[in-house]
Amino acid sequence: MPVFNIHHVTKYEYDRPVKESVNEIRIYPYASNDQEVLFHQLNVTDNPDVLQINDYWGNRAGMFNLMPAHKSMVIESKLIVRTLGKAEKPNNKGGFDALRNDVSNNLALLELSFLQEIEIREEIKQLANEIHDPRNSIMETVDRCSQYIFANFQYIKGITTIETTVAEILGHRSGVCQDFAHVMLEILRNFQIPSRYVSGYICPNKNGMRGEGATHAWVEAWIPGTGWTGIDPTNNVWVTNHHVRLAVGRNFKDCSPIKGTFKGLARQSLSVFVSVGYEDGNTFEDLTNVKLQTQEGVNDLPEILESFAGQQQQ
Repeated sequence: MPVFNIHHVTKYEYDRPVKESVNEIRIYPYASNDQEVLFHQLNVTDNPDVLQINDYWGNRAGMFNLMPAHKSMVIESKLIVRTLGKAEKPNNKGGFDALRNDVSNNLALLELSFLQEIEIREEIKQLANEIHDPRNSIMETVDRCSQYIFANFQYIKGITTIETTVAEILGHRSGVCQDFAHVMLEILRNFQIPSRYVSGYICPNKNGMRGEGATHAWVEAWIPGTGWTGIDPTNNVWVTNHHVRLAVGRNFKDCSPIKGTFKGLARQSLSVFVSVGYEDGNTFEDLTNVKLQTQEGVNDLPEILESFAGQQQQ
């Protein structure tokens, strides 16, 4: 089973001191049977106490306050993880009757079976009609959805943010991994297939994949008889032991790696560095710098930080 060494550094810098920075992070590996954490170290500027909780979706979240005045804040995660999932494509013939039985007995699945952006219901329904074949199993339907997105949407960095709506993505038929995940979630939910957003990393693969060495996003669909099963529409592959999960939820906002607030007037800059090392010594690295706008009074950062983190999920 492959072992990956992942180094993830988020750095905020300000041109004058800010204070009372209150933050929430989801950069802990997701607890599951298909990945084993061998080592994890979290370092934060000034070593504040980090309160850890499990959120509604089962993610481990950390909360901390950096109260004294500061001109920079660094959040560093060092992770060594062994992935235990199967490398081959899954195989399951469960159909919609079996799915309806699963959902009828599970409110959590029902909650993940409804469209989020109701105003585009008709447009999503038209896409679903192009994909759907009533003879197909749930797994075949999910597979066809991934194929459709891969074939009909262009992978282009920098033209969307995490605030970009699915309607906007459908308009220009392009984006990056979080965009394709959000489109796929809406199509699957049109079929009333429970599906959830997944954030994490895609690790080096001999075949090469979009988004390697950076934070990444994909989808998990509920397959009757199998359970949650991951698929990556950005690369049109079923998730294998080269995907490492951090968090799951309805959409990106449930999985945002870092969000928070601070007090102060300052021009701020933000950078994220991700390094993913493979067993053979090969390392993939990604560094992104973002200039954030100055705000008046109390800076409310959730939307800004989510926007940046979304750009990092490539």
